[in-house]
Amino acid sequence: MIAVPSWPAFAIAVAVAIVVALVVAVVVTLPVRLLARRRRWEPTALRRIRRPFRVLLLVILLWTAIEVALPERTWLPRLEHGAKILVIAATAWLIAGAVSAALGGVLARYPTDVDDNRVARRIRTQVLLLRRISMVVLVVIAVGAILLTFPGVEALGGSLLASAGLVSVVAGLAAQSTLANLFAGVQLAFSDAIRVDDVVVVETQWGRIEEITLSYVVVHLWDDRRLVLPSTYFTTTPFENWTRHSSDLLGAVEFDLDWGVSPTAMRDELDFVLSRTELWDRRTKVLQVTDAVGGHVHVRILVSAKNAGDLFDLRCYVREQLVEWVRHSEPAGLPRQRVEMVDAAPARRREPPADTGGLFTGSADAEKRGLSFTQAIPLPDPVEVQADAEARER
Repeated sequence: MIAVPSWPAFAIAVAVAIVVALVVAVVVTLPVRLLARRRRWEPTALRRIRRPFRVLLLVILLWTAIEVALPERTWLPRLEHGAKILVIAATAWLIAGAVSAALGGVLARYPTDVDDNRVARRIRTQVLLLRRISMVVLVVIAVGAILLTFPGVEALGGSLLASAGLVSVVAGLAAQSTLANLFAGVQLAFSDAIRVDDVVVVETQWGRIEEITLSYVVVHLWDDRRLVLPSTYFTTTPFENWTRHSSDLLGAVEFDLDWGVSPTAMRDELDFVLSRTELWDRRTKVLQVTDAVGGHVHVRILVSAKNAGDLFDLRCYVREQLVEWVRHSEPAGLPRQRVEMVDAAPARRREPPADTGGLFTGSADAEKRGLSFTQAIPLPDPVEVQADAEARER
């Protein structure tokens, strides 16, 4: 006789499935832990795999128990459908955890807390972007697989494919900026234009690349503000990358001093100042008079440091020390504005200038030139003009 499933038998089957899942999980976990200790894997990487693996194992064993011992067979299709959805979700979770653990292992081999971390920053940028892309792809595939488990989705998919051309055009126009940022993010990650922890100057702001996503880039500014820029900004707008190949930088300290300053003495003081600080990396040390016009001498000092932060502090330190030196040891070099005081000359009476002649008067040639322009014009008689004026007065 064929045994009819009952609820007690179903409960026993579920309990057996749970126990088997726990036993298998323990049996698999022990050797993996030993291997992880030997290979020095990160504990977080194991947790990313262990939890989804246990969930997937438990769901499969419970599904088996339902298929074998469920008394109410009318519930079987719905339970099977729910089990399929859980298996798909748990599988996607497990794959995502495995990918994240593998990429985390790659990041662990390239630490960024070292002096020369250019390669590590490039690898970190690319790995983080690959992880985001893989997570998005896994979610899309999992959601699509879950939707395909519902009846009638195939017919809906056929109708959607029929209008896919028009929809794709409309979606492309609507998401033009989003897609541009998406491709720009991928381009930034693999073109090595910027990397995580690169020091950049954008929008006249100095900061460090903190995060690169598929659509935007976060810049951690020097005053702890965050500047969020679209990815297309870094592919269409010029910007400064101070750590493109190395973090070593040169910086200038400039002074406008009086002509009484001694560049030789100032150069000796610069040597003494730099010898007392660890900020200077001993690569570059130059003092030059780059201009000497008007009332000032323009002195420019070039110093070098191993990174942008040290360079900023070094420039401030050199500027402060040399200002103190000029004030106390070289006062002749202090900037001055020279003013000349003169007495006002006594005013002299000015005689009217003699008539030196003009273009049409004052000489025979000038009179002749004037006649050439006026001889055709009838000129009034001076005597008649005087008589007319006297008659009007009377």
